[in-house]
Amino acid sequence: MDYQYALYEKKGHIAYVTLNRPEVMNALHYDAHVELVDIFNDFNNDGESWVAIITGAGNRAFSAGNDLKATAAATARGEKMKPIPFGGITSGFTCYKPIIAAVNGFAVGGGFEIALACDIIIAAEHARVCLPEPRVGLIAGAGGVHRLPQQIPLKLAMGMMLTGKQITAQEAYRFGLVNEVVPAEALMTTAERWANEILECSPTSVQLTKEAAMTGLGLTVEEAMLDDRPLLERLLASEDFVEGPKAFAEKRKPQWTGRMRAQEAREE
Repeated sequence: MDYQYALYEKKGHIAYVTLNRPEVMNALHYDAHVELVDIFNDFNNDGESWVAIITGAGNRAFSAGNDLKATAAATARGEKMKPIPFGGITSGFTCYKPIIAAVNGFAVGGGFEIALACDIIIAAEHARVCLPEPRVGLIAGAGGVHRLPQQIPLKLAMGMMLTGKQITAQEAYRFGLVNEVVPAEALMTTAERWANEILECSPTSVQLTKEAAMTGLGLTVEEAMLDDRPLLERLLASEDFVEGPKAFAEKRKPQWTGRMRAQEAREE
C-alpha cells in the first residue's frame, strides 16, 4: 500500500518504515499519524514481519516532532481532530515485536518520543535529541515525560526535560539512551545488522522476552515471574521450542517459524 507521508516496505522478515516529510524535517501532522497507525498495525499483525526499523527521510532529521505550523493552521480553521497516537506507537499500541529506531539527525520532541518508544536506538554521529516542549508552552505528552525517566537516571532525565536542552548522540550513548553511535553512512547497515542478529533468534522467544520484560516493569522479580507462567506455556506450545534444541543437536542453523504447534501434535 502506498502512503503519502511515510514509506513502508518489507524485505524478508524486516519491515522498514521511513518518515517521509523531509521538507519539514519529518515533522508529523494528523494525516501522517493516521498513516503510521495503519503501518504499525500492519506490521504487528503480519506473521512474517518479525522486526521493524524506523528512520527519517533525508540526512537532517529523524523527526522534528509535532508539525506546529500544520497544527496551528488546523486550529485556525476550527478543525476538531480525534486523538491519535503520535507516530503510531507512542500510546495505545501494544507490540511485542522488536522495533529499532535508526536516528539519522534531529529527534526532537515527538520525534524523540517515537525513538524512546522503540526497543533499540542506533544514532548517526550528527544526531541530536531533546524534549523541548516547555520552551513552547507544551509538555512531552506522547510518553516522553514518563519513558525518559524510566530509561535513564532521574536527575539526568529531569535535567533534560526541565531545560529542554539538546544532547548529542555521544551524550545519549553515555546516558544509556542509545545502543550504538555510527557514521551517518553506516546507520542503516548497522540497524540492519542488529535486526539480523535478532532474526538469528527464535521470533517466538524474542517476542515473549519483550512481553515479559515490558509487563514486568514496576513489579518485583517474584511478581513478574509469576506473571510469566502463561508466557512459558506459549513457549512450550511453539514450533520454535522443538526446533531450537533439535537444530543444536544436529549442528545446523535452526529454521524458525514463529508458529504454534498443532493441538494434535502437542497432545501426542
